[in-house]
Amino acid sequence: MRTYVLALQDVDRTKAKGVGGKGANLGELSRIEGIRVPAGFCVTTEAFQRIMGEAPSIGGLLDRLSLLAAEDRDGIRELSGELRRIIEETAIPEDLQEALTQALSRLGADDAYAVRSSATAEDLPGASFAGQQDTYLNVLGTQAILHHVRRCWASLFTERAVTYRIQHGFDHRKIHMAVVVQKMVFPQAAGIVFTADPVTSNRKVSSIEAGFGLGEALVAGLARADRYKVRNGQVIEKAIAKKTLATRALAEGGTEERAIEPERQDGQVLTDTQILRIERLGRQIEGHFGHPQDIEWCLAEEELHVVQSRPITTLYPIPEAGDGGNHVYISVGHQQMMTDPMKPLGLSLFQLTSGGRMLAAGGRLFVDPTKQLASPASRDALLDLLGRSHPLLKDALLTIIERGDFIEPLPGDPTASPPGQGKQAPGRFDAQVEDDPAIAADLVERSQAALEELKRDIRTKTGTALFDFIREDIQGLSKSMFGPRSMGVIMAGMNASSWINEKMMAWLGERSVADTLSQSVSNNITSEMGLALLDVADVIRPYPDVVSYLQNVKHDGFLEDLVELDGGKEARDAIRAYLHKYGMRCAGEIDITRARWSEKPTTLVPLILSNIKNFEPRAGERRFEQGRQEAFQRARVLLDRLRQLPEGEQKASEAQRMIDRLRNFIGYREYPKYGLVNRYFVYKHALLQEAERLVQASVIRDVEDIYYLTFDELREVVRTHQLDDQVVGKRRAEHEVYKKLSPPLVITSDGEIVSGAHKRADLPAGAMVGLAVSSGVVEGRARVLLDMADADLEAGDILVTTFTDPSWTPLFVSIKGLVTEVGGLTTHGAVIAREYGLPAVVCVENATRLIRDGQRIRVHGTDGYVEILT
Repeated sequence: MRTYVLALQDVDRTKAKGVGGKGANLGELSRIEGIRVPAGFCVTTEAFQRIMGEAPSIGGLLDRLSLLAAEDRDGIRELSGELRRIIEETAIPEDLQEALTQALSRLGADDAYAVRSSATAEDLPGASFAGQQDTYLNVLGTQAILHHVRRCWASLFTERAVTYRIQHGFDHRKIHMAVVVQKMVFPQAAGIVFTADPVTSNRKVSSIEAGFGLGEALVAGLARADRYKVRNGQVIEKAIAKKTLATRALAEGGTEERAIEPERQDGQVLTDTQILRIERLGRQIEGHFGHPQDIEWCLAEEELHVVQSRPITTLYPIPEAGDGGNHVYISVGHQQMMTDPMKPLGLSLFQLTSGGRMLAAGGRLFVDPTKQLASPASRDALLDLLGRSHPLLKDALLTIIERGDFIEPLPGDPTASPPGQGKQAPGRFDAQVEDDPAIAADLVERSQAALEELKRDIRTKTGTALFDFIREDIQGLSKSMFGPRSMGVIMAGMNASSWINEKMMAWLGERSVADTLSQSVSNNITSEMGLALLDVADVIRPYPDVVSYLQNVKHDGFLEDLVELDGGKEARDAIRAYLHKYGMRCAGEIDITRARWSEKPTTLVPLILSNIKNFEPRAGERRFEQGRQEAFQRARVLLDRLRQLPEGEQKASEAQRMIDRLRNFIGYREYPKYGLVNRYFVYKHALLQEAERLVQASVIRDVEDIYYLTFDELREVVRTHQLDDQVVGKRRAEHEVYKKLSPPLVITSDGEIVSGAHKRADLPAGAMVGLAVSSGVVEGRARVLLDMADADLEAGDILVTTFTDPSWTPLFVSIKGLVTEVGGLTTHGAVIAREYGLPAVVCVENATRLIRDGQRIRVHGTDGYVEILT
């Protein structure tokens, strides 16, 4: 038997499928002791489905609607309007009408009611759908209520609701509409309480908005509201608005906007006592649902009523240290130039590789420097290091430290290094490396030999033995990557760069000299990768049939088809040779689950075609030689000028030694990550073979299901051949939610997102400030790209993007400047920009939104700012 009506007291969270998100939450709220929820009932989704079934033409309209993109506004407007018209004109069957009438009679048919839409994809943890469907207030009379129930059903197909579903990937056919009918409350004040600050995300700060009269104008953004913030039972902030309008009920039904009396417009809507009552109400509801809430409340005759509560879906999850103390967390992804969410297998494997304690939250990794920040012995050295490479990070941490009430200071450690000595630690690494250019080449050779040994040995490993082998290999990899010899070479190059910049500024007044001296150095595997793709273009350029074919490539098996064309075998062999050396790379390569170039070679096709269009033959060779000559010429000029100074010969001798160290060792900095992703590629294929066995044994449905398990979980599944069917689906859904979140650079254990600021006062009007990472000034067309696959570059464009990792390097040969939102002095984009001689500014907040594609901009890579010219 169908159930068309359910009283609110008979509803809880388990009935969301029948009463929608809003109805389920209101039913749950009505069960909480001490929470007042206006009496009412839910018209269930069964009633909606019955109405939809009464109109056969609806099915065809839904089919057409499912084919539309969010950008097709005209199509959405036409089809959604037709669907609403049909639903509103469909008569309510007699038995359904009788069920609604009886429910109204039990509550009081002559009373005023609020009629609210409640969709089954509403008020969810991953998507709130707030404001997407309709609400009607002060509805009088049974026939009027039945009419507005139909209007609520139809509001499932408002243009805004349809567009929202398309954007979030919801199937129109799988979402149904329930309707909540509740007795009206006529309040003197109404508003919203967020149990986590919507601006800072601080879970310990409640934010309350309040206005006079009904809350609908406030919720819709039509009226101004007072804003109050409460923390730990104390009002910590008030912003009293000038309130000119309030929504009031009309005697004949409906509402209208009325002017507020002038003497009340600047008054505080709530007393401090009422503010604290609402804060406690919010905390009680949050405690019941177990998640921060966005709650709509009404205050009538000193009684608080709750008319809606939904989860706040925009909050970034908090890393959990597990000890209940105050902690500060720093994003690992911002340092790795990979702020996209990682799948569980990728997260866990990178945690194993990196060593140290990293905490996962929102599909990203974070480190906890709280102890170092709390200790006077380590704080200054850490802030100094971060300030040189990432000033926004330093400023955010200083903001927290200077409050004085979050990080508990630790007493000075008498065994700690004396002030200033920490800065010499890199020098000790430096001293361990001789001035021998063969050292870096030897490390590269050893890494390649170890990789070949891994490929040979892993072939014999299956089952749990494979996992144990990988874990052991990772331990060896970590020692190799972070061992004294490798770190010594890296630090030798970085210290030489710092020494050169500091001394040339002090002795000659020259800034960022090391940038030019770093061009075209040896052993930089990442910059070589970009130039090597120019060589691939040289092979393909003479064959027009191959070029034409590549312009229309759609599938990743295209390499075998090439051999049928004139020059196709040469093209195939050139691309294969490139993939043999660099095919393990991809965007977001620290996540083992990402598709590599070898697995998706179509990724490289637009880059190859761009190189063919923008460059003449042997461009890679000429570019490398040009950079080398510029570096040598710059060195000669500097040394000549130094010799003219007092003690000039000694200064020139010291500078020559540091220039040699820079050019011998700075390129190696990119190699350990190349070695890491090479090994990840080997691990990945071995793990996918295990996944194939799990598919054959019907343990998982698809090989990529293993991406949603951690490394240790996957080992256990391989051992037992058992897996809870719901785990993979749940993790997939979580990953989709994480993709919509923007990871913070710094977040506290209170959930507060702390943003740093560039402290600069010497900029031209309208300039966008950032961090100078590669010197020079350049003007050109801004090419704003969020995905490397969308690259359509002209020679001389300036790339503007959120972040770059090594996979973006092939684009660098076509551009003449770089602007990113994320990055630091030593991150990938900065290193390769210096290697290629590209002026670059990173840490430019909102660059991809503030700069429009095609605008002409000027990049000040020496001074660290960007100007929009046209």
